[in-house]
Amino acid sequence: MIKSVVKILIAIAIANALWRVSSSYISYYRFKDSVDDLAIHSGGRTDPQLRDRVVELAGMYDEPVDPEAIEIRRDERHVVIATSYTKPVSLFPGYEYQWLFRMNVDAVVIGPARFGDLSNPK
Repeated sequence: MIKSVVKILIAIAIANALWRVSSSYISYYRFKDSVDDLAIHSGGRTDPQLRDRVVELAGMYDEPVDPEAIEIRRDERHVVIATSYTKPVSLFPGYEYQWLFRMNVDAVVIGPARFGDLSNPK
């Protein structure tokens, strides 16, 4: 009888840890997907505007992103948004693990095509 109770308690503890880890990853992937959409549709936005929007998205998905840790690089039609952060995940009662998440979004910007100055052909 006691062995059965111990086995059930261990199974519950493992299920709880799996639930918390999977919830953290689902939140991370939703956040990353939103940042990917932001990068794709970032035409006309400045780097500070992008950084502010990433911080806003992080707040929506409860991701502890430091604004200073957000790196934005861009070419003419290409944007890279990268950051990393640690998020505490409570695996077992009384035990919290600092999980490292790294995000590197690499997107081609969608927007109006630029054909140069058509009024002055060479």
